[in-house]
Amino acid sequence: MKAIRILALGLAVMASFAVAEVKAQATSLEAEKTEGPSIKFDNTTYDYGQIEQGANGDCEFTFSNVGTEPLLLSDVRASCGCTTPSWTREPIMPGKTGTIKVHYDTNRLGGINKAITVTTNGNPERVVLRIAGNVNPKEN
Repeated sequence: MKAIRILALGLAVMASFAVAEVKAQATSLEAEKTEGPSIKFDNTTYDYGQIEQGANGDCEFTFSNVGTEPLLLSDVRASCGCTTPSWTREPIMPGKTGTIKVHYDTNRLGGINKAITVTTNGNPERVVLRIAGNVNPKEN
C-alpha cells in the first residue's frame, strides 16, 4: 500500500513539472512576439563561396513577421546595380513568412561584398542583408 502511495505521489510531482514546462514554453513564445509588425530573418548573410563566372547568382532570404500586426516591406534597395532584389509585396500577417530574392551578376570577376537594405513598417525599420563570395574566371 505504501509503495502505491509513493508511486502516486511521484506521478503527481512529474505531472506538475510537465504542466509547468508547457506553461513556460507558451509564455516564452508570447514573449517573442512584438507589439505591432516586427521582422525577423532566418539569416542576414548569404555566402556564395567560390563561384564560377556566369554561374547562377540567385539567393534567397526568408523572414517572418514575429509581431502582432501586418508587416509591409516598403523598399528593398541594393548597394549597386550588379545586385537585383525582388520581394514579397503583399502584407505579411503575424506568424507568416515572406522572401527576398536576390540576383547577383556573376559576370563580374572578383570579390562579392554587397548590401541590400530592407525598409519596413515594423521593428526594426531597417535591416541590412549582405551577400559575399568570390567570382572566379570560367574554366574552359
